[in-house]
Amino acid sequence: MADGESRSANLPDAPTPKQQQKPSSQQSNFKTTIGILGKRSVFFPELAFDRGPLDARQKLELAVDETIAPSRFLGSLFTSGVGQARNALPGYRQGWEGYGKRFGSSVASNASSHLFGTFLFPSILHEDPRYFVKGFGGTRSRILYALERVVVTRTDDGRNTFNWSGVLGGLMAESLANSYLPDAERTAGKTFSRYGIRVGFGALDNVVKEYWPTIFKSLGITKLVPNEHSDPGTVTPPVGPPAPPPSTRKRSCS
Repeated sequence: MADGESRSANLPDAPTPKQQQKPSSQQSNFKTTIGILGKRSVFFPELAFDRGPLDARQKLELAVDETIAPSRFLGSLFTSGVGQARNALPGYRQGWEGYGKRFGSSVASNASSHLFGTFLFPSILHEDPRYFVKGFGGTRSRILYALERVVVTRTDDGRNTFNWSGVLGGLMAESLANSYLPDAERTAGKTFSRYGIRVGFGALDNVVKEYWPTIFKSLGITKLVPNEHSDPGTVTPPVGPPAPPPSTRKRSCS
């Protein structure tokens, strides 16, 4: 009898029956929200869909993907229009020619920012340039998390650290822009002013990325199919009742 029990214990697990206990609504909503990130996002390539680290080559590929992503071109179209309305970079003047120059400089500075902030500095500092969606919690906590990721990022081994890559990448991009912007824009004050605007748009961009899985799902697009192994969140939602405080736990007998 014991022999039989031993052999049965070594058998593979039986198939899971179809009638299972329904998961909690919180877990179900979380999985539904992030499930679309099972494959890489084309619109936002920097959205992480697994926790594994990227090597230098993958960071370079990500920098290229970010540069040519639809979100970046749409962002440049938008910011160029705002700049045209405010007459920012007045050396480019108005009209379609001026708009084209503003758009071109925006695309060029974005490419520089991705080169420095997604590839070069992350490779040197061993930081992960991707955005890890939190995916659950209240609106306030998710927006605060998105804003926090402007200055906080992950290392290649999964720890939180100051986002040197993002901070320095944008600053280097705006410094390099002084080589092709009009002469009046090449002062330290103008450089830091553009950098501040870049940081502000970066924070807004993070909020959009935090809610992009939900937005994407609401659009009814099904190109990105959920992958049962996708795990883009930085935090796992709580499962089961919370652990009791230390004072109420039973002490083991010595």
